[in-house]
Amino acid sequence: MDLGRLILVTDRGQADGRDLIDVVDAALAALPPASAIVQLREKDLVPRDLYALARRLLEVTHRHRCPLLVNDRIDVALAAGADGVHLPEKGLPIAVARRLGRPGSFTLGVSVHGADAAGAAARDGADLIVCGPIWDTPSKRGLGEPLGEAVLAQAQRAILGAGAAARLYAIGGVTSPERAQAAVRAGAHGVAVVRGVMAAADPAEGARALLAAMV
Repeated sequence: MDLGRLILVTDRGQADGRDLIDVVDAALAALPPASAIVQLREKDLVPRDLYALARRLLEVTHRHRCPLLVNDRIDVALAAGADGVHLPEKGLPIAVARRLGRPGSFTLGVSVHGADAAGAAARDGADLIVCGPIWDTPSKRGLGEPLGEAVLAQAQRAILGAGAAARLYAIGGVTSPERAQAAVRAGAHGVAVVRGVMAAADPAEGARALLAAMV
């Protein structure tokens, strides 16, 4: 499975007043084609507005040959013609999402919070597994301590033990190229980032630096 090492997770609230489309376009333009994935995660939007935003984003992501996954809402993902859906750990079962998705051309991502859950997601047929938070991040404070890099190694072993080809990504506090590099050293295929690109003064440089640290 050929999936890019960098997942750009959207957050309009961190774009500092900039248009989300422009931020994503600038970041992807700085990267080689097909080296990133975009996850549309705008939980405050009603389905109609989420659909409209997904349609706009698709024009950008497909121009850069990067897949677009819609967070949680498989109905919106399918209606918009997105490339897949990203499920929360307690979201729709992976097997159900697979049946609903387009045969052979629908990427399924899932978020997990530990190695056992990563192995289970791999056995259930996830294409990509995002594990975290690995480091401290403001959005997850109050939910317990960060998992730490060792969990990535455990999660990767669990995925391999499941005999699956799912790709593992670290999320949570990936705010520097050094942390992206550490995630890959620990066993991840890549990283998923929000602030590192969405809130960056220069989204293109933020994305470029993170990717360069992993290849």
